[in-house]
Amino acid sequence: MSVEGIPLQIGDSGPTVRDLHRRLVAAGFPAVGNVEVYDTDTVLAVRAFQASRRLVDDGMCGPQTWSALVEADFHLGDRMLYLRSPMTRGDDVTDLQQRLGGLGFDAGYVDGIFGPDTVDAVRAFQTNSGIPADGIVGPDTVDALARLAGRRAGEKTITEVREAERLRQGRGGLDQHRIVLGESGGLPGLIETLARRLLADGATVLTLHQPDLSQQAQIANEWNATVYLGVTLSPDDFSVGFFQTEGFHSRGGRQLALQASRALTSRLTGEHPVRGLRIPILRETRMPAIWCRLGQPAEVVERSSTVAEGFRDSLTLWSESPVEPPD
Repeated sequence: MSVEGIPLQIGDSGPTVRDLHRRLVAAGFPAVGNVEVYDTDTVLAVRAFQASRRLVDDGMCGPQTWSALVEADFHLGDRMLYLRSPMTRGDDVTDLQQRLGGLGFDAGYVDGIFGPDTVDAVRAFQTNSGIPADGIVGPDTVDALARLAGRRAGEKTITEVREAERLRQGRGGLDQHRIVLGESGGLPGLIETLARRLLADGATVLTLHQPDLSQQAQIANEWNATVYLGVTLSPDDFSVGFFQTEGFHSRGGRQLALQASRALTSRLTGEHPVRGLRIPILRETRMPAIWCRLGQPAEVVERSSTVAEGFRDSLTLWSESPVEPPD
């Protein structure tokens, strides 16, 4: 999403800053300072919003944060939802996916993106409810959803259950996996070293070296990858992220993140904790995926061989046990 003045940061002013404050208020995160200026109060409000949306909470309003604010404006029933290009995104889509999943209709990842899996689930729900199965979420479909009991807090969607079962059935060696390794700049050596070791283990591997993470996700999806592992350098805020949103998380992604976190913490200075995130690379991939923020940069480059070995061990352990034990 290209918006004039984005990214915004402390000291900025103008109409986009005013619009930012309006959107923060609408999302429930008002900044108490000057609505004309991106000040310290704005930073605090932006960070709180980012944390609530499982984004990197740096207090700067970049494209990801702005897109999340725009999506927060939409509630189920505000607009017609249907399959289009580019695909519709918003909190109304997230709500729809959660409701469908709670009722036993597999809408795919609860990612807030109205894609093919979601339209298939809508048609199945419409057929089940005696509504014309056109895949369009209009007033009749919204009313039918409202008449049925919503999913309970903490209850798994059918998508989570099916992902876990599919991974358990497919567990085995690395030779059964199509692995995408991605980096956004600065770590080509680490990725290529890891790729060589995985290829020696029999895995099918694709490496991606580009800053556009949405494009990386699209390539991984089209290549039918079974798992994605991405890395980037970070001077602080080290972490291993997996996809999580309200009421949903990738169980395969979380299990791989736990393995990678242990490997990185034992090989690099500083903890690399596991974080459930909703950033684009995790939200848009259609397979278990992790995004690793590594630091300190000089240390990571110096220890790239041992870090690559840690990732190899993590993927090996994950392939043998790709989801946490049943609850």
